[in-house]
Amino acid sequence: MSPRRKLPPDDEPSFPLWRPRPRRRWGLLLAETAATAMAAASIALCALVLYDHQLQRRSDILDVEALGYVRSFMTEFTSPDPFHANNYADRILAQATGDFAEYYRQHENEILVGVARSEPTTGAVLEAAVSRRNDDGSVDIMVVTTLTAKSSDGALQLQRVNRWVVTTKQEGERWKISNLNPMM
Repeated sequence: MSPRRKLPPDDEPSFPLWRPRPRRRWGLLLAETAATAMAAASIALCALVLYDHQLQRRSDILDVEALGYVRSFMTEFTSPDPFHANNYADRILAQATGDFAEYYRQHENEILVGVARSEPTTGAVLEAAVSRRNDDGSVDIMVVTTLTAKSSDGALQLQRVNRWVVTTKQEGERWKISNLNPMM
């Protein structure tokens, strides 16, 4: 008995012969590559939009903080109390920085005398808006205030509207006024 056995020509072998792989479909490969590239581009675009949105959000938050601070400061600034002139000057000077603080220190005595001689005044902010953001991180804000004062006999009430350009700058966690200019 021989280990070899004869197979008829139409019979399939027990162990098939090696056959070449079917040809690769290039269209499918190109479609996969294009889909991957489009997905990567979409993710990158979404990341850029998110980054831009966060920058705009931070800028808006800083603008709102600056506007709130300037509104509060201008209400206090335009409401001098002649009976507490020293306290008024100290509070204003504590919120000043830069040119405004220097000017206020130089003219503090004149300001104190002017406040002490004046009538009690009530100030209010009618409107405030961000004018521009400066390169040094400060913010210019346009402010419209109204001053209401009564005459010494109380018979006459005076009202005056003023416009200001206020420059505020954040120092640490606090905002401070670095420039205060009345508009004519």
